[in-house]
Amino acid sequence: MTHDDALDPTNPFAAPSTLPYGLPDHAAIRTEHYLPAIRAGLAEQLAEIEQIATANQDVTVENFLDAWERSGRLAHRAVTAFYNQVSAHSSPELDEIEEQVAPMLAAHHDAIYLDERLYARGKALAARAERGEVTLADDQAWLLTTILEDFERSGVALEPADKERLRALNAEISSLESQFGRTLLAEQNASAVLVEDVTELDGLPEDAIAAARQAAADRGHASGYLIELQLPTQQEVLSSLRNRELRRRVFEASVRRGGCGGEHDTRQIVLRLARLRAEHARLLGFEHHADYVAQDSTARTANAVAQMLERLAPAAVANARRDAEVLQAALEEDHPGERLAPWDWEFYSEKVRRERFEVDDAALRPYLELERVLHDGVFAAATGLYGITFTERPDLPAYHEDARVFEVHDADGSDLGLFVLDVFTRAAKRGGAWMNNLVDQSHLLGEAPVVVNNLNVPKPPPGQPALLAWDEVITLFHEFGHALHGLLSDVRYPSQSGTEVPRDFVEYPSQVNEMWAWHPEILAAYAVHHATGEPIPAEWVERKLASRQWGEGQRTTEYLAAAILDQAWHRLAPEEVPSDVEEVEAFEAAALERAGIAFELVPPRYRTTYFNHAFGGGYSAAYYSYVWSEVLDADTVEWFEENGGLDRRNGDRFREVLLSRGGSRDPMASFAELRGREPRIEPLLARRGLDAA
Repeated sequence: MTHDDALDPTNPFAAPSTLPYGLPDHAAIRTEHYLPAIRAGLAEQLAEIEQIATANQDVTVENFLDAWERSGRLAHRAVTAFYNQVSAHSSPELDEIEEQVAPMLAAHHDAIYLDERLYARGKALAARAERGEVTLADDQAWLLTTILEDFERSGVALEPADKERLRALNAEISSLESQFGRTLLAEQNASAVLVEDVTELDGLPEDAIAAARQAAADRGHASGYLIELQLPTQQEVLSSLRNRELRRRVFEASVRRGGCGGEHDTRQIVLRLARLRAEHARLLGFEHHADYVAQDSTARTANAVAQMLERLAPAAVANARRDAEVLQAALEEDHPGERLAPWDWEFYSEKVRRERFEVDDAALRPYLELERVLHDGVFAAATGLYGITFTERPDLPAYHEDARVFEVHDADGSDLGLFVLDVFTRAAKRGGAWMNNLVDQSHLLGEAPVVVNNLNVPKPPPGQPALLAWDEVITLFHEFGHALHGLLSDVRYPSQSGTEVPRDFVEYPSQVNEMWAWHPEILAAYAVHHATGEPIPAEWVERKLASRQWGEGQRTTEYLAAAILDQAWHRLAPEEVPSDVEEVEAFEAAALERAGIAFELVPPRYRTTYFNHAFGGGYSAAYYSYVWSEVLDADTVEWFEENGGLDRRNGDRFREVLLSRGGSRDPMASFAELRGREPRIEPLLARRGLDAA
């Protein structure tokens, strides 16, 4: 590390945090601390890696694998805290830093993974293990295998000129992905719908109206109500708003995001990213980016992904078309002679649900108060399954006043880690819901996990309870499933901790955790009226359960349409990517039509221009992962049910075989050990109402 790279010792990242579990000292961290710490951390890691590459003794586990995993701790502390802040509570200053950091990180990755000396040391260790000169434990053998594959997938064997081109591609791709995320957040904020007349909000629950008024005030509007947009196409409010014209306004604001010109148009970024990713894949010997991504997943090939999507799509669309006929009839009762439109779908689907099953999701909200759902639902299920308990720690500083810190203890009372929960939406937070780690569990480093969950629930005015929609309850359970994957990790190496598994496997444990939202014992505990204390009526629960498959045709179709769009963009050769932003919409339409999933009443869950998973996040050519993981999820839910459901024996088994292992072995081997066989698709088909087809 040069003098210029040396870090001021007063920088909070200069030494490991002294707070419990290594929680970053957010009370001390300021914006100006991030960039110097990241620069110094990257320089420090390169010096550490240089020692690994130039060691003059025989390669061993200690001087290669252990040294590899110990390297870069300063960089890790600074980068994880920085990107957590950028995602959860950004600022123009942080955005400017990210513009510098993204290409720095890409160049840093290349400096390591294009180093032939390092690769040779890794290959030499593999050869020594093959000859019996070195003994590798199973997790070490798997780590070495994945490291060598990462070198090869990164282009270590390329000619020098191709390596230089690869470096340029990686830097620009990284910058463009960050740019897409920033542009989309700005567009999402700008697209929020302001309503001046409260009567237009007829149908929205009182707490939602109050939240909309608060949002308007927070954005500087002296009057009116602001409907902030969520990331997907369909917006939560569309199921309740009786005003058809306002539904149209909200829907069109949603689908226009990023595609109408102006400073927040994302189309040019999309086209450039698609072209560069295609060139990157070709340079590395792959037909297209989708194959490059699939090779590093459990799917292995893009064709396997395509076969899965093609199997599900026709039945899903057929179900959606049948539902559309029912909704058309419901619409005509209110608007004779009118045709059903996409902005009507959620409203009339909810109306039909109420009439068929006597379930009113709006009426459920008073029974779904955040604190009760969290403590008596999410946490209680985890305690019942794994014996872990939670204690809020208001004394520990989080990165935002809305973020709360909980200490997690194991069944024997020992310390397990920290869980940080950040529920409410704000203009500086990116859309959607996600989990990330601030500290990775690792026995090598002696570190326990610090895990963060973020959601985007409208914040109620001061003094009023936060009441959740049912989908938000499911999201809370889902994201906590990711958190459990991190909290219950029990591995040696930090790079194998918790959710460090293939992208099309990572959603599996989180989707399994959704089942406990429906569990009778758990549901009865958390679904209690926030004002009266009365339990949710038993008949409502029965009707809600009976209605689970209603609307599944639409939900499956919109998801599959997005997954197919993601694949379509990333199966292109560089020369096949459209050159004009005006061609983006036509490309979308053609891709959906070709796949047999074009249905104008059910647009994709994400259209290209606001598809953050594909163009801003880590899911490029991997959005299929949710349904791929759901095959494992549905099969595992069946296993839980066959073995007694919410039971410590089941929880301990799931923890031991799967959650605790993280990425320390082939994840499909963990599934096979749990289930005793390969996964079956039939439970998924039954869940989504596709088994008859």
